[in-house]
Amino acid sequence: MATLSFNSTRIKSPSLQSHKPFSKSHFSTKPNNVPFLFPSKTHPQLHRFKPNSISESSVSVPEEAFDDAEEDDPTSELSYLDSETDPSSVTEWELDFCSRPILDIRGKKIWELVVCDSSLSLQYTKYFPNNVINSVTLKDAMETISEDLGVPLPEKVRFFRSQMQTIITKSCKELGIKPVPSKRCLSLLLWLEERYETIYMRHPGFQKGSKPLLALDNPFPMELPENLFGEKWAFVQLPFSAIREEISSLDERFVFGAGLDLDLLGIEVDDNTLIPGLAVASSRAKPLAAWMNGLEVCSVEADTSRGCLILSVGISTRYVYATYKKTPTSKSEAEAWEAAKKACGGLHFLAIQEDLDSDDCVGFWLLLDLPPPPV
Repeated sequence: MATLSFNSTRIKSPSLQSHKPFSKSHFSTKPNNVPFLFPSKTHPQLHRFKPNSISESSVSVPEEAFDDAEEDDPTSELSYLDSETDPSSVTEWELDFCSRPILDIRGKKIWELVVCDSSLSLQYTKYFPNNVINSVTLKDAMETISEDLGVPLPEKVRFFRSQMQTIITKSCKELGIKPVPSKRCLSLLLWLEERYETIYMRHPGFQKGSKPLLALDNPFPMELPENLFGEKWAFVQLPFSAIREEISSLDERFVFGAGLDLDLLGIEVDDNTLIPGLAVASSRAKPLAAWMNGLEVCSVEADTSRGCLILSVGISTRYVYATYKKTPTSKSEAEAWEAAKKACGGLHFLAIQEDLDSDDCVGFWLLLDLPPPPV
């Protein structure tokens, strides 16, 4: 079991009020000047994806000669399951169904279905014309994935575009699958970023400068539900070695929370690297952590313009998690925390404790704040 000892130079805030912001209070310490040892990669990169079998695109595209090998053909589709993976172990999928910056021979944007699991043992892509985009098409495609790759339909499907929620939800429910709106489909997000550079930009129908048809939402933050209130909070930091221990012991100690497979995501972090985080204390820590555990926690942001902390959950839900009095000191502390998070490639954490001086957590989430994909 990891001993979770927060850095002695942590930045504390005064107590939070469960019914009103603490705008009259201020931070009690100076900005944390302890140096951060940053990862060698601030923008994680995935390995190149290679198809196990390639099917011809169902969408007609302008004919053009390619010098690359067949597996590098950007008009090809991908249907792959790692031969060493037990098909029954793939119980959750990550899915995107959206247009791409590619035109077909009609001059219309091509749509693409991209599906993977968090370990990238399953990878599937298929192009569609824009006149067949509906829940029936998606339902049939998911059944095809199951049949072609010999995997059972998943228990859950995560997706990150709110505009596609109706279609995806309907398709999933008809197949007995639980749809999970969440930006915690990080393998998918990073794969899309890679595909933009290695596939879409090389496609003969690529349209440079084309903006995403379904841009990600970034709505105005709303009031925090009463059951999610904490009593105290602090900007903190932990060496990555301690974070690994905490994540590895989540199941052993029945602690609420979630980790990330950083090796898979291509993020290299030295054990001594100090990772920024937010510690929240509450006398009702366990119920608070239990509520948080069902929210698909995505990220925490310090908004210096509003003088508050913003909690992002699900796809597009943003809460004012806490407020603070805007002073030069509090602003510099918040800016330093955000800068540390950015320098760590967006990596940060949220810890829920019974007391800020406790060595243990009842909830621990490792988070990665990624920019939206280019498609």
